[in-house]
Amino acid sequence: MTANLSIDPDVFLHEQLAQASPDLMRDLLSTFVNALLSAQADSVCGADYGTRSTERTNRRNGYRHRDLDTRTGTLDIAIPKLREGSFFPEWLLERHRRAEAALTTVVATCYLLGVSTRRMDKLVRTLGITGLSKSKVSEMAKDLDAQVEAFRTRPLDEGPYTFVAADALTMKVRENGRVVKVAVMVATGVNADGYREILGIQCATTESGAGWLGFFRDLVARGLTKEGPVGLVTSDAHTGLVEAIGATLPAASWQRCRTHYAANLMAATPKSQWGWVKALLHSVYDQPDAQAVHAQFDRVLEGLHDKLPAVAEHLEDARADILAFTIFPKVLWRQIWSNNPNERLNREIRRRTDVVGIFPNREAIIRLVGAVLAEQHDEWAEQRRYLGLEALKQARAALADRETVLLTEEVNPDLIARAISA
Repeated sequence: MTANLSIDPDVFLHEQLAQASPDLMRDLLSTFVNALLSAQADSVCGADYGTRSTERTNRRNGYRHRDLDTRTGTLDIAIPKLREGSFFPEWLLERHRRAEAALTTVVATCYLLGVSTRRMDKLVRTLGITGLSKSKVSEMAKDLDAQVEAFRTRPLDEGPYTFVAADALTMKVRENGRVVKVAVMVATGVNADGYREILGIQCATTESGAGWLGFFRDLVARGLTKEGPVGLVTSDAHTGLVEAIGATLPAASWQRCRTHYAANLMAATPKSQWGWVKALLHSVYDQPDAQAVHAQFDRVLEGLHDKLPAVAEHLEDARADILAFTIFPKVLWRQIWSNNPNERLNREIRRRTDVVGIFPNREAIIRLVGAVLAEQHDEWAEQRRYLGLEALKQARAALADRETVLLTEEVNPDLIARAISA
């Protein structure tokens, strides 16, 4: 018998791997993929990881983990993060996959729970879906629910979260044979690296003080204030929301959204006078520094006191709330003085949920909205920083100065005098 003098490397490798255990194949593939991603990131940076080079154009900044489903199992892919710009291996992973699976699952759930055929046909055509596999619906929902639950309950360990924003959306759901409205509460924040995060999402019967209190208690329990206190919370003037902020985040200031406040002030102003009152209000925000903002606010109050005393009183009562942003550097003002960034997030949520219309249950709301927010969370991690590191450093210094002033004001002058005389 003659020996085979030639070996096909490709055939030989496949034969050897076929005899190996699934764990070995999965580990080999994971190691290879992560090494390839690391090499690609080094190429983008212009130098190898951990080496000094004059040709370096960027630096590594840790990893973010993604799951990749393969025939050998699920791989834990470590995608390198960069200090400037973003790095995402589109040749390996698909963007926005979770939310589209979520939408398909919600459609299937609606169908199985008795949504009318006419509405379902319209929904399917809107989404571009030509058919649903009933046999896979339960497994899809189970897998997606686990992902959303893990996202919603993850520890908030990227703090301190100096700036937080909160808002609520109203959605329709079918309960006990009738259609009712429920509140979906969402909070976002800026982490220690300057990136925005989705902090939490909960569904409540109404937007009440009890609902907001439970929501913020959950955020604190998950670590919202573990690495440092929250400095500022931006929101509308919902009474329950404001009270919940004060009860759970006593060290935080509350910034009343300037856009929401303008709408409130317009309701208290004669329609014929709103044009110039609005211009006066905007002039307050156009000032170059905090001292000028407060000075202009005083001038606006003087100008309104005789002509529109009710409007002047409305402004005076809201002064501390709408000017809370002034203790921070001016470079941050646009990002923190209104809830407009969260309103844009709400529009993205609405774009997905309006297709469904009436949800069959609250779990379906959490499933879809949670997956959409998880998708947005991942996108923010890949984009440029929302706030610069130097600006965040200045903001935390401003908070420390404010705490020093507050402590000084709380000291009894008589105690100081006796201490000096002693």
